[in-house]
Amino acid sequence: MNTMFQIVKDQFVNFKIIRRMAKYDDRATYQSHYLGLAWEFLNPLIQIGIYYLVFGVALKHGNPERHIPYLPWMVMGIAPWLYMNKTTLDASKSVYQQVGLVSKMKFPINVLPSIKIMGNLYSFWTMLAFGMLLTIHAHIMPTWHIIQFVYYFACMIILMFAVGIFNSTVSVLIRDWHITLQSILRMLFYMSGVLFNFTTSKFPHPLIRLLELNPFYYVIRGIRLSVFSTGTVVQKPALTIFFWGFVLLVGLTGSYLYNKFRSDFVDLI
Repeated sequence: MNTMFQIVKDQFVNFKIIRRMAKYDDRATYQSHYLGLAWEFLNPLIQIGIYYLVFGVALKHGNPERHIPYLPWMVMGIAPWLYMNKTTLDASKSVYQQVGLVSKMKFPINVLPSIKIMGNLYSFWTMLAFGMLLTIHAHIMPTWHIIQFVYYFACMIILMFAVGIFNSTVSVLIRDWHITLQSILRMLFYMSGVLFNFTTSKFPHPLIRLLELNPFYYVIRGIRLSVFSTGTVVQKPALTIFFWGFVLLVGLTGSYLYNKFRSDFVDLI
C-alpha cells in the first residue's frame, strides 16, 4: 500500500513534466504527416462514421434507450472507449519504449504511463464536445445529472492509471503481454455496451449481470447516465463497489510488481 501511495505522489510531484512531455509526445507522433495533429481528431471521427453506417444505418439499429437517438448515444459511448482503448495500449508499452532514456536521467519511470494518459485526453475532449453537440441537436438538454460526469471522469483516469502501472510492468516482464492485451481489448469492445445496449437486449439475465461487471462498461454507462440524465451513480451500488475493488486490486498488484522489478527493467529489456 505504501508503494502505491508513493507512486501516486510521484504523479503529482512531476505533474508539470508529465504535461510537458505529453504535448511533446503528440507533436512527435504526427510531425511527419501533412495534417499533423489533425489526425488525432480525424481518426476517431472516421471510426465513428464507419460504426454509424454499419450499426446505425446498414443494420438499422433502433434507439438503444427510449427517446435517445442512436448516433449521440453511440458517440457518448465510443468517445470514452476510444480513449481508454488507446491509453491502455499506449501505457502498456510506455516503459519498455522509454526506459533506456529515463534510466540515464533522474526521472521516475512510474510517470511514463501518466504521460500517455494525459496526452490522449486532447482527442477525448474533442470527441466529447462532438457528442454533446449531437445530443443538444437531438433536443436533449443537460440537467443536474451532468454533475456526475466529474465523478465518472475521475473513475476513468484512475482506472487508466491502475491498469497503466500494471500493464506497463507486465509488458516488460512478459513481452507477449502487449499483443495479448490487444486481443483482450478487441473482445471487450463488444462487451462494453459501446455499439449496442445489452441491458435492453434478449441476453440471458445472468449474462447481463456478468457483462455489467466490466470496469470499462461502468465508465461508459456512467458518462451516458450523466449526459442523457437517465440515472444516478447510487442506483447500482454493487457495480460501484466492484469497480473500486477492481481498481484497488489492479493498482496494488501493479505497484508491487513495479517496486519489485524496477531496478531490473533495463536488464530485462
